[in-house]
Amino acid sequence: MRGMRPRLYDAHNHLQDDRFGGRQEELLAACRATGVVRMVVNGTCETDWPRVLALAKRHPEVVPSFGWHPWFLSRRTSTWRQQLIGWLEQAPQAAVGEIGLDRWKPDLPYAGQEEVFIAQLQIAAARNLPVSIHCLRAWGRLLEILAAERRPACGFLLHSYGGPVELLPRLTGLGAYFSLSGYFLHERKKKHWNTFQQVPADRLLIESDAPDQPLPAGAGRECAEAAGGRPLNHPANLHHVYAFAAQLRGVTLAELSQQVEKNFLRLFGS
Repeated sequence: MRGMRPRLYDAHNHLQDDRFGGRQEELLAACRATGVVRMVVNGTCETDWPRVLALAKRHPEVVPSFGWHPWFLSRRTSTWRQQLIGWLEQAPQAAVGEIGLDRWKPDLPYAGQEEVFIAQLQIAAARNLPVSIHCLRAWGRLLEILAAERRPACGFLLHSYGGPVELLPRLTGLGAYFSLSGYFLHERKKKHWNTFQQVPADRLLIESDAPDQPLPAGAGRECAEAAGGRPLNHPANLHHVYAFAAQLRGVTLAELSQQVEKNFLRLFGS
């Protein structure tokens, strides 16, 4: 209906993050005011999974996601697989994430990353749960693993996709969705704009990745502050990313939001 506010879906954020200083209720209220109706909140290790589940239990718009992020693998226990399965069983509509491969972060060991990534991918595939994947400077190897291993039939998300445009057809064929984050609004990320113009319409998603990947400073863009005053990306900035994506792809905001809604519900469920 003309004049209705678009319904917005955040495919990837970290609302549970301690950097928000316990302001989650305030942040969620701001998100609702801008039209956000669903969001996937991604855990990164065993210690933050309880906060993810607590948010999901209090707020029906939160889709919980549990996974071991490659940055934190040194913290995992010997029973991490069983622990992950246990948290997933507490939330049947959950996703698996954030998981992935990272050859970019300085001093981060790569040893063990593939083993843990594959194990989590197999857990998701066995339960047909969507997966949210982090990948930096490991696109070739990620493609090989995805092609060789069992994957969830519902598909998987390549969050804040920064890979080559040439890989889009092969990754799409394996079940990939691709999310655009506010970080791509920066002029220095222009080389990726063509990539997101080429993403198939039925595989495009939008994310905030809050509190990370802040948008360029600008009028109307909200900022959350961590202790000490460091600026953080506010999840309510999602509507700015939607506006940018619509302009980038040459469609109206209404058309984009309707398509993204279909894509989100297809991957993450109603």
